[in-house]
Amino acid sequence: MAQVKNYAKELERLIEGLEGRRPSLLLHCCCAPCSSAVLEYLNPHFQLYLLYYNPNIAPEAEYQKRLAELRRLLAEMPLSPPPELLPCAYEGEAFQRMAGGLEREPEGGARCLRCYRLRLEEAAKTAAAHGLEYFTTTLSISPLKNAQALNRAGQELAAEYGVKHLPADFKKREGYKRSIALSREYGLYRQDYCGCLYSKRERTEQNASDV
Repeated sequence: MAQVKNYAKELERLIEGLEGRRPSLLLHCCCAPCSSAVLEYLNPHFQLYLLYYNPNIAPEAEYQKRLAELRRLLAEMPLSPPPELLPCAYEGEAFQRMAGGLEREPEGGARCLRCYRLRLEEAAKTAAAHGLEYFTTTLSISPLKNAQALNRAGQELAAEYGVKHLPADFKKREGYKRSIALSREYGLYRQDYCGCLYSKRERTEQNASDV
């Protein structure tokens, strides 16, 4: 069994060791609500570059709606210096190829683990291409996301692409609660499914069974 690590503590120690230095960080953002508390926490310590690479989100109209909310959040949050949102195309076919054969996997299963890696790999590649020091993702702020698996994938990709992975479990330190509070403060659109058509189907089936 893999050792369970406290990645929130690891990040706290790393930040303490910065001693005022603000290294560059590529932050993969899954949506505005999840990003809100993470941006608030990281912005004082890192020069942030954001990547909205989420080919899992479907249909594309939903993808664009969530992207618009992220842009609005960045315009309204008092972040100094303001993070830069890097350009990113919608690549829904990349997710469909990855999910082949895993369509009936439950939320949090093998399909989700592959999806974590798909998005983290794009973050690692983009960080390397821009010469950034670190990369990480907002995904661990969700209680439904496996922080251990996310960090293991990040560490593997760091070795592959030559970019440091920032350890994180943003749900800790009441991060998830803070994201809910900030979502209310900014009136953010909070979706009721992860993003892919399979998670939406699962949520629809659950809602039907509760009736």
